[in-house]
Order: sequence, then structure tokens, then C-alpha cells
Amino acid sequence: MRSAILLALAALVLASCGGGGGKTDGGTDADSASVLAPANAIDLGAHGMPLVLNAPDKQLTGGQEPAIVWKDQTGVLEVRAGDHFGLLVIEEPGDIARKKADLDRDLLRKHTILKETPDLLVYRSEFPDDPSLVYIRFHQLVHAGDRHFVVEDIPELRFNEQDVERMVGAIAPKQPA
Repeated sequence: MRSAILLALAALVLASCGGGGGKTDGGTDADSASVLAPANAIDLGAHGMPLVLNAPDKQLTGGQEPAIVWKDQTGVLEVRAGDHFGLLVIEEPGDIARKKADLDRDLLRKHTILKETPDLLVYRSEFPDDPSLVYIRFHQLVHAGDRHFVVEDIPELRFNEQDVERMVGAIAPKQPA
């Protein structure tokens, strides 16, 4: 737990002081942000991923910075900021058709596709017996060179459609310098 906190703090320090020791080149300071990435971009290279997190506006997260935690046991990068932003990044090829088939086979919940593209699936998941248990979910494929990642919302959290729209645009491949 302590190492996870230290990693999150290190990420925040790197984001606030422009990357520090030359190890990252993610455009986190104001000068390079205008050329390479938005000012709120956080390089995920410290976690071995050629990706950039476009952090949500602090007004939407209750003033909280994103907490980025690598989960060794599952090989998942978890990003949380407030109650309306939480996603998982997993390095795997992903398959939208397979995800849809999994949703169709779910005997417990009813799933309705809200948006579908070749790299994105946004869907409503609800329990038929309890109309108060409605969840908006997403499953996104992100390609960075020859590496493939799946980005999803954190399953135990509840999000609305605006939250999901923000999270869908939050992870992008890191642009070469």
C-alpha cells in the first residue's frame, strides 16, 4: 500500500514539475504541453505504457488529482480521480465482438449498446428486477505502435453518460517527440 501511495505521489510530482530527470518526455510542463499534449496530460511511461492520460478538470473531480496505481497481481493500471472518474488500463489485444458476445451471454443483467465503433463499445447494464441498478459502462481499444491496450471503467463504481464520455477520451497513445 505504501509503495502505491509513493508511486501516485511520484506521478503527481512529475506531472507538476515537467517530468524532472529526463526519463519521461511526455509534455507535462506548460511549454511542451502546447506542442505535444494538453496541459493536463500525464505520461504513463513510468508504468511501462506508451500512453498519455488526459486528466479531467479538477472541477469535475472535487479538486482531486488522478491517483494512478499499478496493480501487480492483476497487471492492471488503475486511474481514479474523485467520484466521477475511474478507469482501468490493461495491456491485451481486446476484441469488441467478443465483449458484445459476453454481454449477450450474461444471464443476470440486461445490456443495451449505446455507442459502437471498431474501437469502442459504450453500453447500459441493468438488473431487470431492480430499475435503480443501472450502470453505464465502456470498453475501449487503444493502439500504441505494436502494443494494444483495453481501457474500461472500474466495475464497482457507478458512472453516468457524461462521466463515460470524459473517460473515453482520457487515454491516448503517446505522440513521438
